[in-house]
Amino acid sequence: MKETRAAPSDDDVRIGPADETVVPFLDLQLQYATIRKKVLEAITKVCDGQRFILGPEVEAFEREIANLLGVNHAIGVSSGTDALLLALKAVGVGPDTEVVTSTYSFFASAGTIVRLGAKPVFVDIDSFGFNLDPVAAVSAITPRTRAILPVHLFGLSADLEKISTAAKSAGIPMIEDACQTIGGTYNRHPVGSIGKAGCFSFFPSKNLGGFGDGGLVTCDDEALSNRLRALRVHGTVSVEGRDVVGGNFRLDELQAAVLRVKMPHVNDWTEARRRNAAKYTMLFKASRLDEHVVLPVEPNGARHVYNQYVIRAARRNELRKYLNACGIGTAVYYPEPFHLQGCFVDLGYQVGDFPNAELAAREALAIPIYPELTEEQQAYVVRSITEFYGSPCP
Repeated sequence: MKETRAAPSDDDVRIGPADETVVPFLDLQLQYATIRKKVLEAITKVCDGQRFILGPEVEAFEREIANLLGVNHAIGVSSGTDALLLALKAVGVGPDTEVVTSTYSFFASAGTIVRLGAKPVFVDIDSFGFNLDPVAAVSAITPRTRAILPVHLFGLSADLEKISTAAKSAGIPMIEDACQTIGGTYNRHPVGSIGKAGCFSFFPSKNLGGFGDGGLVTCDDEALSNRLRALRVHGTVSVEGRDVVGGNFRLDELQAAVLRVKMPHVNDWTEARRRNAAKYTMLFKASRLDEHVVLPVEPNGARHVYNQYVIRAARRNELRKYLNACGIGTAVYYPEPFHLQGCFVDLGYQVGDFPNAELAAREALAIPIYPELTEEQQAYVVRSITEFYGSPCP
Protein backbone atom coordinates (compact mmCIF):
# COMPACT_ATOMS: atom_id res chain seq x y z
CA MET A 1 0.00 0.00 0.00
CA LYS A 2 1.37 3.36 -1.03
CA GLU A 3 1.81 5.66 1.96
CA THR A 4 0.36 9.16 1.83
CA ARG A 5 2.98 11.88 1.63
CA ALA A 6 3.13 14.60 4.27
CA ALA A 7 1.57 17.04 1.82
CA PRO A 8 -0.62 15.10 -0.63
CA SER A 9 -2.11 16.60 -3.76
CA ASP A 10 -5.61 15.96 -5.12
CA ASP A 11 -4.07 13.15 -7.12
CA ASP A 12 -2.24 11.50 -4.22
CA VAL A 13 -4.47 10.35 -1.40
CA ARG A 14 -4.78 7.01 0.33
CA ILE A 15 -7.87 5.38 -1.18
CA GLY A 16 -8.01 2.17 0.80
CA PRO A 17 -7.59 1.15 4.41
CA ALA A 18 -4.33 -0.14 5.79
CA ASP A 19 -4.56 -2.86 8.43
CA GLU A 20 -3.65 -0.44 11.20
CA THR A 21 -6.05 2.29 10.05
CA VAL A 22 -9.19 2.62 12.16
CA VAL A 23 -10.65 5.38 10.00
CA PRO A 24 -9.06 5.61 6.54
CA PHE A 25 -9.07 8.99 4.84
CA LEU A 26 -10.94 7.42 1.92
CA ASP A 27 -12.01 3.83 1.30
CA LEU A 28 -13.21 3.23 -2.26
CA GLN A 29 -13.49 -0.51 -1.71
CA LEU A 30 -16.73 0.01 0.19
CA GLN A 31 -18.29 1.94 -2.69
CA TYR A 32 -17.04 -0.56 -5.27
CA ALA A 33 -18.61 -3.48 -3.43
CA THR A 34 -22.08 -2.01 -4.01
CA ILE A 35 -21.67 -1.59 -7.79
CA ARG A 36 -19.09 -4.27 -8.64
CA LYS A 37 -21.37 -6.44 -10.79
CA LYS A 38 -22.59 -3.55 -12.96
CA VAL A 39 -19.09 -2.11 -13.32
CA LEU A 40 -17.66 -5.42 -14.51
CA GLU A 41 -20.57 -5.84 -16.92
CA ALA A 42 -19.94 -2.37 -18.36
CA ILE A 43 -16.21 -3.01 -18.74
CA THR A 44 -16.87 -6.39 -20.39
CA LYS A 45 -19.26 -4.75 -22.85
CA VAL A 46 -16.54 -2.33 -23.95
CA CYS A 47 -13.98 -5.12 -24.22
CA ASP A 48 -16.35 -7.26 -26.29
CA GLY A 49 -17.10 -4.36 -28.62
CA GLN A 50 -13.42 -3.40 -29.03
CA ARG A 51 -14.26 0.32 -29.30
CA PHE A 52 -11.90 2.07 -26.91
CA ILE A 53 -11.60 5.68 -28.15
CA LEU A 54 -14.51 8.16 -28.48
CA GLY A 55 -17.13 5.49 -29.01
CA PRO A 56 -20.75 5.00 -27.90
CA GLU A 57 -19.98 4.98 -24.16
CA VAL A 58 -18.35 8.42 -24.34
CA GLU A 59 -21.19 9.77 -26.46
CA ALA A 60 -23.83 8.42 -24.07
CA PHE A 61 -21.94 9.66 -21.02
CA GLU A 62 -21.65 13.16 -22.49
CA ARG A 63 -25.41 13.31 -23.12
CA GLU A 64 -26.29 11.99 -19.68
CA ILE A 65 -23.95 14.21 -17.69
CA ALA A 66 -24.95 17.29 -19.70
CA ASN A 67 -28.50 16.63 -18.55
CA LEU A 68 -27.35 16.11 -14.96
CA LEU A 69 -25.42 19.39 -14.93
CA GLY A 70 -28.02 21.43 -16.80
CA VAL A 71 -25.82 22.39 -19.78
CA ASN A 72 -26.16 22.10 -23.55
CA HIS A 73 -22.77 20.54 -24.16
CA ALA A 74 -20.41 18.24 -22.24
CA ILE A 75 -17.06 17.24 -23.70
CA GLY A 76 -15.28 14.28 -22.10
CA VAL A 77 -11.53 14.73 -21.81
CA SER A 78 -8.53 12.94 -20.36
CA SER A 79 -8.31 14.63 -16.94
CA GLY A 80 -9.44 17.61 -14.91
CA THR A 81 -6.11 19.27 -15.66
CA ASP A 82 -6.68 18.84 -19.39
CA ALA A 83 -10.21 20.19 -19.00
CA LEU A 84 -8.75 23.42 -17.61
CA LEU A 85 -6.08 23.54 -20.30
CA LEU A 86 -8.57 23.09 -23.14
CA ALA A 87 -11.13 25.52 -21.75
CA LEU A 88 -8.54 28.27 -21.26
CA LYS A 89 -7.01 27.67 -24.69
CA ALA A 90 -10.43 27.65 -26.33
CA VAL A 91 -11.24 31.15 -25.03
CA GLY A 92 -7.92 32.58 -26.22
CA VAL A 93 -5.60 32.34 -23.23
CA GLY A 94 -2.01 32.37 -24.46
CA PRO A 95 1.17 34.47 -24.57
CA ASP A 96 0.83 38.11 -23.47
CA THR A 97 -2.45 37.43 -21.66
CA GLU A 98 -3.33 37.13 -17.98
CA VAL A 99 -5.70 34.91 -16.01
CA VAL A 100 -6.97 35.95 -12.58
CA THR A 101 -7.23 33.04 -10.16
CA SER A 102 -6.83 32.00 -6.54
CA THR A 103 -3.42 31.52 -4.96
CA TYR A 104 -4.85 28.61 -2.92
CA SER A 105 -5.86 25.54 -4.93
CA PHE A 106 -4.63 22.33 -6.53
CA PHE A 107 -1.63 23.06 -8.75
CA ALA A 108 -3.46 22.53 -12.05
CA SER A 109 -5.41 25.76 -11.54
CA ALA A 110 -2.20 27.74 -11.96
CA GLY A 111 -0.05 25.28 -13.90
CA THR A 112 -2.35 25.18 -16.93
CA ILE A 113 -2.16 28.98 -17.25
CA VAL A 114 1.62 28.89 -17.41
CA ARG A 115 1.63 25.96 -19.84
CA LEU A 116 -0.33 28.15 -22.27
CA GLY A 117 2.29 30.89 -22.01
CA ALA A 118 0.03 33.20 -20.03
CA LYS A 119 0.60 34.92 -16.69
CA PRO A 120 -1.35 33.84 -13.61
CA VAL A 121 -2.48 36.80 -11.54
CA PHE A 122 -3.04 35.50 -8.03
CA VAL A 123 -5.50 36.90 -5.52
CA ASP A 124 -6.32 36.00 -1.93
CA ILE A 125 -9.12 33.79 -0.64
CA ASP A 126 -11.93 35.07 1.55
CA SER A 127 -11.52 35.37 5.31
CA PHE A 128 -14.13 32.76 6.33
CA GLY A 129 -13.58 29.91 3.87
CA PHE A 130 -11.19 28.76 1.17
CA ASN A 131 -12.52 30.29 -2.05
CA LEU A 132 -11.49 33.21 -4.20
CA ASP A 133 -12.19 36.64 -2.70
CA PRO A 134 -14.59 38.14 -5.28
CA VAL A 135 -13.65 41.76 -4.50
CA ALA A 136 -9.95 41.01 -4.89
CA ALA A 137 -10.61 39.12 -8.13
CA VAL A 138 -12.48 42.03 -9.68
CA SER A 139 -9.74 44.46 -8.60
CA ALA A 140 -7.10 42.31 -10.31
CA ILE A 141 -8.59 42.68 -13.80
CA THR A 142 -6.34 44.54 -16.25
CA PRO A 143 -6.47 45.21 -20.01
CA ARG A 144 -4.43 42.01 -20.48
CA THR A 145 -6.86 39.79 -18.55
CA ARG A 146 -8.18 37.09 -20.86
CA ALA A 147 -10.10 35.01 -18.34
CA ILE A 148 -11.10 34.75 -14.69
CA LEU A 149 -10.74 31.31 -13.14
CA PRO A 150 -12.63 30.97 -9.84
CA VAL A 151 -12.09 27.63 -8.08
CA HIS A 152 -14.95 25.88 -6.29
CA LEU A 153 -12.71 24.39 -3.62
CA PHE A 154 -13.41 21.32 -1.46
CA GLY A 155 -16.98 21.01 -2.78
CA LEU A 156 -18.23 24.57 -2.17
CA SER A 157 -19.06 27.07 -4.89
CA ALA A 158 -17.12 30.31 -5.02
CA ASP A 159 -19.10 33.54 -4.62
CA LEU A 160 -19.72 34.16 -8.31
CA GLU A 161 -22.13 37.11 -8.38
CA LYS A 162 -19.55 39.92 -8.32
CA ILE A 163 -17.06 37.94 -10.40
CA SER A 164 -19.50 37.03 -13.18
CA THR A 165 -20.93 40.57 -13.31
CA ALA A 166 -17.47 42.11 -13.62
CA ALA A 167 -16.40 39.53 -16.19
CA LYS A 168 -19.43 40.20 -18.39
CA SER A 169 -18.95 43.95 -18.07
CA ALA A 170 -15.32 43.67 -19.18
CA GLY A 171 -16.07 41.12 -21.90
CA ILE A 172 -13.91 38.53 -20.16
CA PRO A 173 -14.91 34.85 -20.02
CA MET A 174 -15.28 33.24 -16.60
CA ILE A 175 -14.07 29.64 -16.56
CA GLU A 176 -15.23 27.64 -13.54
CA ASP A 177 -12.76 25.23 -11.98
CA ALA A 178 -15.37 22.81 -10.64
CA CYS A 179 -13.03 19.82 -10.46
CA GLN A 180 -13.90 19.23 -6.79
CA THR A 181 -17.55 20.26 -6.84
CA ILE A 182 -19.70 18.16 -9.14
CA GLY A 183 -23.29 18.44 -7.93
CA GLY A 184 -22.67 21.70 -6.11
CA THR A 185 -24.88 24.70 -6.77
CA TYR A 186 -24.72 28.48 -6.56
CA ASN A 187 -28.08 30.24 -6.23
CA ARG A 188 -29.70 26.99 -7.41
CA HIS A 189 -27.58 26.88 -10.57
CA PRO A 190 -25.27 23.87 -10.95
CA VAL A 191 -21.59 24.78 -10.81
CA GLY A 192 -20.06 24.45 -14.24
CA SER A 193 -23.18 25.91 -15.87
CA ILE A 194 -22.70 29.53 -14.82
CA GLY A 195 -19.53 30.68 -16.57
CA LYS A 196 -18.44 30.49 -20.19
CA ALA A 197 -17.22 26.95 -19.45
CA GLY A 198 -16.95 24.59 -16.51
CA CYS A 199 -14.18 22.08 -15.81
CA PHE A 200 -14.54 18.81 -13.88
CA SER A 201 -12.26 15.98 -12.77
CA PHE A 202 -13.12 12.30 -12.46
CA PHE A 203 -9.99 11.31 -10.55
CA PRO A 204 -10.92 8.26 -8.41
CA SER A 205 -11.08 10.22 -5.14
CA LYS A 206 -13.72 12.66 -6.45
CA ASN A 207 -17.41 12.46 -5.58
CA LEU A 208 -17.88 11.03 -9.08
CA GLY A 209 -14.63 9.22 -9.80
CA GLY A 210 -13.53 6.85 -12.53
CA PHE A 211 -11.07 3.99 -12.48
CA GLY A 212 -8.24 6.27 -13.59
CA ASP A 213 -7.91 9.78 -14.99
CA GLY A 214 -10.80 11.54 -16.68
CA GLY A 215 -12.30 14.99 -17.01
CA LEU A 216 -15.05 17.09 -18.57
CA VAL A 217 -15.64 20.55 -20.01
CA THR A 218 -19.18 21.93 -20.03
CA CYS A 219 -20.64 24.90 -21.88
CA ASP A 220 -23.80 26.21 -23.52
CA ASP A 221 -22.11 27.81 -26.54
CA GLU A 222 -22.21 25.54 -29.60
CA ALA A 223 -19.26 27.23 -31.31
CA LEU A 224 -17.15 26.82 -28.16
CA SER A 225 -18.25 23.20 -27.90
CA ASN A 226 -17.10 22.53 -31.46
CA ARG A 227 -13.77 24.19 -30.76
CA LEU A 228 -13.25 22.10 -27.62
CA ARG A 229 -14.07 18.89 -29.48
CA ALA A 230 -11.54 19.79 -32.14
CA LEU A 231 -8.83 20.70 -29.64
CA ARG A 232 -9.13 17.34 -27.87
CA VAL A 233 -8.16 15.50 -31.09
CA HIS A 234 -5.24 17.65 -32.30
CA GLY A 235 -7.28 20.45 -33.86
CA THR A 236 -9.74 21.14 -36.63
CA VAL A 237 -9.15 19.57 -40.03
CA SER A 238 -10.02 21.50 -43.19
CA VAL A 239 -9.09 21.25 -46.87
CA GLU A 240 -5.90 23.22 -46.15
CA GLY A 241 -5.02 21.07 -43.13
CA ARG A 242 -5.35 21.87 -39.46
CA ASP A 243 -6.59 25.31 -38.50
CA VAL A 244 -5.46 25.05 -34.87
CA VAL A 245 -3.06 22.88 -32.90
CA GLY A 246 -4.76 20.85 -30.23
CA GLY A 247 -3.65 17.68 -28.50
CA ASN A 248 -4.64 14.18 -27.45
CA PHE A 249 -7.13 14.92 -24.67
CA ARG A 250 -9.73 12.19 -25.21
CA LEU A 251 -11.79 10.41 -22.55
CA ASP A 252 -11.42 6.63 -22.81
CA GLU A 253 -14.44 4.42 -23.47
CA LEU A 254 -13.62 2.30 -20.41
CA GLN A 255 -13.68 5.35 -18.14
CA ALA A 256 -16.93 6.57 -19.65
CA ALA A 257 -18.49 3.14 -19.10
CA VAL A 258 -17.50 3.11 -15.43
CA LEU A 259 -18.71 6.69 -14.94
CA ARG A 260 -22.07 5.82 -16.49
CA VAL A 261 -22.53 3.10 -13.88
CA LYS A 262 -21.59 5.46 -11.06
CA MET A 263 -23.45 8.57 -12.21
CA PRO A 264 -26.97 7.49 -11.10
CA HIS A 265 -25.61 7.11 -7.56
CA VAL A 266 -23.81 10.44 -7.28
CA ASN A 267 -26.73 12.35 -5.74
CA ASP A 268 -27.20 9.70 -3.05
CA TRP A 269 -23.47 9.64 -2.33
CA THR A 270 -23.47 13.43 -2.09
CA GLU A 271 -26.38 13.42 0.33
CA ALA A 272 -24.51 10.89 2.47
CA ARG A 273 -21.51 13.23 2.54
CA ARG A 274 -23.77 16.10 3.55
CA ARG A 275 -25.28 14.03 6.34
CA ASN A 276 -21.80 13.14 7.55
CA ALA A 277 -20.86 16.82 7.49
CA ALA A 278 -23.92 17.70 9.58
CA LYS A 279 -23.01 14.94 12.04
CA TYR A 280 -19.47 16.32 12.33
CA THR A 281 -20.85 19.79 13.00
CA MET A 282 -23.03 18.46 15.79
CA LEU A 283 -20.18 16.45 17.34
CA PHE A 284 -17.67 19.29 17.15
CA LYS A 285 -20.05 21.80 18.70
CA ALA A 286 -20.87 19.38 21.51
CA SER A 287 -17.15 18.92 22.17
CA ARG A 288 -16.64 22.67 22.71
CA LEU A 289 -13.60 22.96 20.47
CA ASP A 290 -14.29 26.54 19.32
CA GLU A 291 -10.92 27.79 20.57
CA HIS A 292 -9.04 25.19 18.54
CA VAL A 293 -11.08 24.20 15.48
CA VAL A 294 -12.98 26.21 12.85
CA LEU A 295 -15.54 24.22 10.86
CA PRO A 296 -16.31 24.55 7.14
CA VAL A 297 -19.09 26.92 6.18
CA GLU A 298 -22.02 26.73 3.77
CA PRO A 299 -23.07 30.29 2.87
CA ASN A 300 -26.65 31.06 1.88
CA GLY A 301 -27.28 30.19 -1.75
CA ALA A 302 -24.57 27.52 -1.96
CA ARG A 303 -24.87 23.74 -1.76
CA HIS A 304 -21.69 22.17 -0.39
CA VAL A 305 -20.96 18.66 -1.69
CA TYR A 306 -18.00 18.00 0.64
CA ASN A 307 -15.46 16.54 -1.74
CA GLN A 308 -13.36 17.18 1.36
CA TYR A 309 -14.36 18.15 4.89
CA VAL A 310 -11.67 20.66 5.80
CA ILE A 311 -11.32 22.13 9.26
CA ARG A 312 -8.94 24.86 10.39
CA ALA A 313 -6.95 23.57 13.33
CA ALA A 314 -4.53 25.18 15.77
CA ARG A 315 -1.21 23.27 15.85
CA ARG A 316 -2.32 21.50 12.70
CA ASN A 317 0.84 19.48 12.08
CA GLU A 318 0.94 18.20 15.65
CA LEU A 319 -2.74 17.28 15.48
CA ARG A 320 -2.22 15.41 12.23
CA LYS A 321 0.63 13.40 13.72
CA TYR A 322 -1.55 12.54 16.72
CA LEU A 323 -4.47 11.44 14.54
CA ASN A 324 -2.18 9.29 12.45
CA ALA A 325 -1.06 7.54 15.66
CA CYS A 326 -4.75 7.00 16.44
CA GLY A 327 -5.25 5.28 13.08
CA ILE A 328 -7.14 8.18 11.50
CA GLY A 329 -6.31 9.21 7.95
CA THR A 330 -6.02 12.92 7.13
CA ALA A 331 -4.71 15.11 4.31
CA VAL A 332 -3.34 18.64 4.02
CA TYR A 333 -4.85 20.74 1.22
CA TYR A 334 -2.71 22.79 0.52
CA PRO A 335 0.57 23.31 2.40
CA GLU A 336 1.87 26.23 0.31
CA PRO A 337 -0.07 28.81 -1.70
CA PHE A 338 1.03 29.38 -5.28
CA HIS A 339 2.56 32.82 -4.72
CA LEU A 340 5.17 31.33 -2.37
CA GLN A 341 6.18 28.38 -4.57
CA GLY A 342 9.55 28.46 -6.27
CA CYS A 343 8.19 27.98 -9.79
CA PHE A 344 6.35 31.32 -9.50
CA VAL A 345 9.16 33.35 -7.92
CA ASP A 346 9.54 35.46 -11.09
CA LEU A 347 6.05 36.88 -10.52
CA GLY A 348 7.45 38.86 -7.60
CA TYR A 349 5.05 37.94 -4.83
CA GLN A 350 6.20 38.04 -1.20
CA VAL A 351 5.27 36.48 2.11
CA GLY A 352 2.32 38.43 3.51
CA ASP A 353 0.83 39.39 0.14
CA PHE A 354 -2.16 37.08 0.63
CA PRO A 355 -2.58 36.56 4.38
CA ASN A 356 -5.82 34.57 4.28
CA ALA A 357 -4.34 31.96 1.97
CA GLU A 358 -1.12 31.78 3.99
CA LEU A 359 -3.11 31.21 7.19
CA ALA A 360 -5.21 28.51 5.53
CA ALA A 361 -2.04 26.75 4.36
CA ARG A 362 -0.91 26.56 7.99
CA GLU A 363 -4.23 25.46 9.48
CA ALA A 364 -6.28 23.46 6.94
CA LEU A 365 -6.74 19.76 7.64
CA ALA A 366 -9.07 17.38 5.80
CA ILE A 367 -10.64 14.59 7.80
CA PRO A 368 -12.58 11.56 6.48
CA ILE A 369 -15.96 12.36 4.91
CA TYR A 370 -16.65 9.56 2.39
CA PRO A 371 -20.29 8.37 2.13
CA GLU A 372 -19.78 5.01 3.84
CA LEU A 373 -18.25 6.56 6.98
CA THR A 374 -20.08 5.31 10.06
CA GLU A 375 -21.33 7.37 12.99
CA GLU A 376 -18.99 5.40 15.24
CA GLN A 377 -16.01 6.32 13.10
CA GLN A 378 -17.00 9.97 13.09
CA ALA A 379 -17.41 9.97 16.85
CA TYR A 380 -13.95 8.43 17.18
CA VAL A 381 -12.44 11.14 14.95
CA VAL A 382 -13.96 13.98 16.97
CA ARG A 383 -13.17 12.29 20.27
CA SER A 384 -9.53 11.91 19.22
CA ILE A 385 -9.31 15.59 18.25
CA THR A 386 -10.93 16.54 21.54
CA GLU A 387 -8.40 14.44 23.47
CA PHE A 388 -5.51 16.06 21.60
CA TYR A 389 -6.57 19.54 22.69
CA GLY A 390 -7.38 18.36 26.20
CA SER A 391 -10.96 19.59 25.97
CA PRO A 392 -13.65 17.89 28.04
CA CYS A 393 -15.82 15.40 26.14
CA PRO A 394 -19.60 15.86 26.38
